[in-house]
Amino acid sequence: MDSGQLTVDSYLSLKLIGCDRPKLIGNFSKIVKLIICPGIHPPELTESFVAGLRLGEICQSEDILIVPGKDYPVYSGFHILQFVCDRTPICPPAHQPTCPLVFISFSAGVVGAIAAAKAWRRMGGTVKAFIALDGWGVPLFGDFPIYRVSHDEFTHWSSALMGSGEESFYADPGVEHLELWRSPQTVRGWWVNREGMCEPSSAAEFLILLLDRFEKG
Repeated sequence: MDSGQLTVDSYLSLKLIGCDRPKLIGNFSKIVKLIICPGIHPPELTESFVAGLRLGEICQSEDILIVPGKDYPVYSGFHILQFVCDRTPICPPAHQPTCPLVFISFSAGVVGAIAAAKAWRRMGGTVKAFIALDGWGVPLFGDFPIYRVSHDEFTHWSSALMGSGEESFYADPGVEHLELWRSPQTVRGWWVNREGMCEPSSAAEFLILLLDRFEKG
């Protein structure tokens, strides 16, 4: 059974018995929320990632939701879905999500984030994009746009066997796994577009242009 289905069914069953019920509102916002799912590492690396992308200049602070690894297991789709539902509007009476989401996930966080994204869709919500940084070994398929970012060429082509996504980026020369998350603005490499053509870019430039596209689209 699909992991996203397990996640949403489990969460909805909890709602029925009154546990961790998400907030319900009548007048709701359609503003896109950016969900950042780190890996298993010190939180300072995620702070550096946010600063490196200058997300404060792209998004309102209240629209950036960072899953705290100390409170939620980042590899668990159930817990990430719970985190998201507790912080985004749900429209009564059908408990349908009303806020479009963009997921940015890293390493172990890719495992939980892709399950949560599929669950959000099963609940009737919109996922505008799913971006996986070094989600090596994680199958990435869904009815929403998916993008991969890899710390070296080997990770890039081997990950593509389990879903290459619409566009991707890989570092060249390769960098350390954690450096990709800590300093995306200094990681140089190749942006691979939908036609398979490559152009030089940094990881940060790739991500920022994608986010700008989602905001306008």
